[in-house]
Amino acid sequence: MKRWLLLPILVLAGVAAQAEMFRWVDADGKVHYSDQPPPANVKQVEKKKVSGGKPGEAPLPYALQQAVKNFPVTLYSSTCGEGCARASALLSKRGVPYTELDATDAKTQSELKTLTGGQIVVPVIKIGREVVKGFEEGAWNRSLDAAGYPKTALIAPRAPGRPAKPAPAAAAPDTSKSPADEAR
Repeated sequence: MKRWLLLPILVLAGVAAQAEMFRWVDADGKVHYSDQPPPANVKQVEKKKVSGGKPGEAPLPYALQQAVKNFPVTLYSSTCGEGCARASALLSKRGVPYTELDATDAKTQSELKTLTGGQIVVPVIKIGREVVKGFEEGAWNRSLDAAGYPKTALIAPRAPGRPAKPAPAAAAPDTSKSPADEAR
């Protein structure tokens, strides 16, 4: 009898464990995280799905969790050919959770100019605060090693895909996944 009572409780706990998180930047440039939608006047919003661990899903290994927390990785790329493809392949091979942004988007180009000193060059990787322009495997590996990312994949490799285009300012919040979600 007690086992039958436990089942509905576990099902409800699983449903409650999945939630949406919002990340936004206010007018003063301060970053906010909340489970509540941001005010309507906020322009830069990211909507993320957070899950409480589904059966069969293992959390990220501790070393990878720390690297992702302290040195998040963003790849700025486009359909630039072999350089962008090799950059993405390296990150996947090493099992690095990352956010990929499309360098053909005007907003992303503005970010790129700020990061690269006025140039629009791809691929560019941002690891924490460090920016590496162009793809040179040795330089990228050194930067990833310094940030604490494992040399070989501890998680399943990410499927290659086109870079995400940021949502327009007046559009609905971005539903892209966080680096940790991408790794699952």
